[in-house]
Formats: sequence, structure tokens, C-alpha cells
Amino acid sequence: MSLALEIISPERLLLARDVDMVVIPGTEGDLGILPGHAKLVTSLRGGLVDLYEAGAVTDRFFVTGGFAEVTESRCSVLADTIIRQAEIDKAKAEAELSAAQAAYAAVDLTDADAYREASDRLIAAQAMVDSALPSPSPAKP
Repeated sequence: MSLALEIISPERLLLARDVDMVVIPGTEGDLGILPGHAKLVTSLRGGLVDLYEAGAVTDRFFVTGGFAEVTESRCSVLADTIIRQAEIDKAKAEAELSAAQAAYAAVDLTDADAYREASDRLIAAQAMVDSALPSPSPAKP
């Protein structure tokens, strides 16, 4: 039995295929979704969506936030921003982390909405840096 997975960005459907399992970064922690899972809707934090087939991770996508809807046979990930892990630019991710840290440091703590927005941005930026694949080592002569 497989799970129908859809990954959707604001612009388009990025992926629609059957997988054995998907792990999504819920705001309260990572969630492993298998066929037969209980229905739920959850918000997402910045992190990796891992697709599993035959017991191995076959694809990884970075999301900055959004929602996931789960039924017994389907998981739909509706994300604000989606990037294949292999396409994350580490330098750009580090620059975004610096900007998010500065915005967080400057936020008015009495403004709950501004604080939450700055906090979410910081969490997503740190997760993106953490998710970036290391640069390949130069070949030795």
C-alpha cells in the first residue's frame, strides 16, 4: 500500500507521486506519515520534507512553512516556499540567516504579530542553513 503525495507551491503543483512514507516538519515536531494515518491538518515550520520508497530517502525538499493535510491515503503539502535540498545555495541561506537574526534582534517584543513573524523567519532561515548540503571537497591531486 502506498501514500499519494502532493507537494504544492503557491505557483504550481511541484510533485505528485506515490511514496511509502513521507516525513514532514510540523510546527510541533517532525511527523512520519504512512498509509492509513489518521486525518489531520498541521502547520509546517522551516525544514525538510523526506520522501521514502523501499526503506530509503529518495527525495528531499526544503519548505519555509505552510500546511499539510493528511488523510488515510493522501498527504498534501502546501508550502510557502519549496526548494529541492540539492538546490539550496548555502551562501544565500547564510545571508538570509544574518538578515533574519538582525530582524529578530530589532523586533518590538510587545508586538506579538511582529515577534511571531520574526521568530518564524529566523527558524526557517536556520533550518535552511542546516539543510544545505556541504560543498564538495576539492579533488586531491
